[in-house]
Amino acid sequence: MKRPHDALARSFASDQRPQRESQAQAQHAVAAPAALHSAIYEGTVLHRRHSPHPHAFRYRMAMLFLDLSELDRIFNGRWFWSIGRRNLAEFRRSDFLGDPTMPLEDAVRARVAEAIGRIPAGPIRLLTHLRYFGHSFNPVSFYYCYEADGCTLDVVVAEITNTPWKERHAYVLPVAEAERHAAALSWRFEKRFHVSPFMAMQHDYAWRLLPPAETLFIHMDVMHRGVDSSRAFDATLTLRRKPLDALGLARMLWRYPLMTTRIVAAIHWQALRLWLLGNPVHDHPDKKAAHP
Repeated sequence: MKRPHDALARSFASDQRPQRESQAQAQHAVAAPAALHSAIYEGTVLHRRHSPHPHAFRYRMAMLFLDLSELDRIFNGRWFWSIGRRNLAEFRRSDFLGDPTMPLEDAVRARVAEAIGRIPAGPIRLLTHLRYFGHSFNPVSFYYCYEADGCTLDVVVAEITNTPWKERHAYVLPVAEAERHAAALSWRFEKRFHVSPFMAMQHDYAWRLLPPAETLFIHMDVMHRGVDSSRAFDATLTLRRKPLDALGLARMLWRYPLMTTRIVAAIHWQALRLWLLGNPVHDHPDKKAAHP
């Protein structure tokens, strides 16, 4: 004969089982890591020179879009990827903006504060190339600085590296100062940094971009300064978002194993073609002043 307290215990245990399962599911949900904001972007870059001798080329490429607060989650425990340690792909602090002893996030915020007098409140996400097989070169890296909600774009910082001198300069572009064309943002500003021997300093920039989403689009026009404001050159980056996970990173290394080396090789090959076409070579203005 079943004792009353045994039946009561079984009834209580039966009542508690859904509650325990619900608690376990809730604990599992809490323990699950948040989705990454970081991603891989893959697509093409197109360069077109319009004067004095037209020339154009297009290459496929892949870039990393890194939320700077997620670096440890992304790279720790990866076989071929690392932070500050030699590997097939390495994030090395000294390859990017500012004092290498300062965290990169802090350096970006300081550069923005220097330019516009305030610090962006939200996350900073970097579109860039890493150091691959020990070699680093980024013609341009974009730091997307967001408002505190993590969704609204606040400021874009474009860090340009010239060649062959490998000097860097960062342009700060506040969204509040941009012209808006639907979702696109555009800025026009003076060129203040010598980029290429085949491009003089007397130009203005007209840049247009879409905030990163499933697609990433950046278009940069180089305009003649003065009465003739025609386009001298333009570059267009058109990329599609891919998941940043183990499979995506492995695929990226397999398809683009020497990305930065390929960039430098392409720059020199295209420079040779520009020279053979008869495009003039311009001295670096600072080097020319130092060595008259």
